[in-house]
This record gives sequence, C-alpha cells and structure tokens, in this order.
Amino acid sequence: MKNSLILYSGGMDSTVLLYHKREEIALAVSFNYGSKHNDREFYYAALNTKKLGIEHVKLDLSDIIGKHFSSHLLKTGSEIPDGHYQEPIMKQTVVPFRNGIMLSIAVGLAESKGLKQIYLANHFGDHAIYPDCTSAFIEPFKEAAKAGTYEKIEIVSPYVSITKRDIALIGKDLDVPFKYTWSCYKGKEHHCGKCGTCVERKEALEGFDETVYT
Repeated sequence: MKNSLILYSGGMDSTVLLYHKREEIALAVSFNYGSKHNDREFYYAALNTKKLGIEHVKLDLSDIIGKHFSSHLLKTGSEIPDGHYQEPIMKQTVVPFRNGIMLSIAVGLAESKGLKQIYLANHFGDHAIYPDCTSAFIEPFKEAAKAGTYEKIEIVSPYVSITKRDIALIGKDLDVPFKYTWSCYKGKEHHCGKCGTCVERKEALEGFDETVYT
C-alpha cells in the first residue's frame, strides 16, 4: 500500500530512496527555495517521478528562504566555493533550518493527504556540516511530528547511519540511473566537478560514474 511521502530533490541520495521505496511512495515533494541549482534538480526530479509513475508536486518557498535567508547556496548569495566537502568550505552553503522548514510543511501535507509517513534521505556524511541532518535533530523532530498530528505521522530516515558511498552502492543494486540525478551546487549546464558536492559525488560513484563534469 502506498502511504508515504518523500522529500525529493532530484539529487542522488533522494533518488536512490525514491527507487528503494517506490512501492510505498504515493507523493514526492520538491521545494523551490531559491537555490542556484533548484532548476537542474527539478528537471531530474520530474523525470524520475514520471518514470516511476509517482505523483510529484513542487512547492515554492523562494519568496521566504530565497529572499530573506543567508547562504552561498542561494541565488542571492556569493559564489559556491570549490574544494572538498569539509566544514570550513561547505558551512557557507548551509541554508538555516532548511530540513526543519521542509519537514514541517511535509508533515502537514502528509496528514492532509491521508499519508502515514515521510521519507528523508539524509545520511551520515551530512552530519558534520548540516545540523538539521543529524540524529540529534531528526529524532526529536520525529517525536514532534507524532505528537502534533492526529495520524501520528512518522518520519523515516533509513540512510541516517550510512555513507553516501553506501547509498550509491544500494542505488547500483537497484539500477538507479545516476546520470539522471543532480548534485552540483553551481547549477550550470553540467556538473562543475570541483565544488564540494561534485567531489563527494565522484567519490560515492567511483567505478560506475556516468556524470559529465566540466
């Protein structure tokens, strides 16, 4: 029975989760929050959900986050830094409380649609950089979602204790089309190959990477 919603960006992690739990997912939700790479993500999110026959909705937060929040990741921010996915560099790309905001909306949407759970593809490698990807954040948020809904909405983050490489290997086994996913924060025609997310993508997909890098 399809009783789940997924927060779906079109990136490689959430695409693996989309394919992994496709028999359970009734609705995929993408957010436009004014990032430099939103348009590229949306293209692949629409492509994969259509292929799997999963309803896909896009919600716009660009007037709030895109205009009023501070982050290099946003169109209003400075240039995306190059270099490995490490705190001094990638901390500049943090969008404050992004997961908290999106999860809050997703919880209300799930209850409105009669869905019982929400899938989130945060993983262990995010923890050092993004505080709202950590177990310390996710676990109490799960309790808040249950306490704050009649249907006791459940938030499920199955990859929270594994690495991006582990996720890539799960995707490989599921025949996930990684070439139809997007990671690069710069949002140009092709992956830049130099920013932190591109470097991390290369490491995760080593041995079966079909990505075109500039």
